[in-house]
Amino acid sequence: MNLTEKSTENVEYMIEAIKGKLKVLNLGAIKPSHFDEEMYEELKDIYELVMRKPSFSPNEMQAIAEELGNLRKQ
Repeated sequence: MNLTEKSTENVEYMIEAIKGKLKVLNLGAIKPSHFDEEMYEELKDIYELVMRKPSFSPNEMQAIAEELGNLRKQ
């Protein structure tokens, strides 16, 4: 997967990977359709952070969820 290209497919891939790594229980809360390519770089930064770390504290998970919420389409 070439994440240097802004595309809907890459947004979907990153969101699904983040959800899987964080073991998001409410899967409906984070959907790829909630995000667009305008926030691609910010989403990619979050994705890279999540993929780098082996585990997360509850506070870190909350902060990531809040950041994703801030990136959602209005």
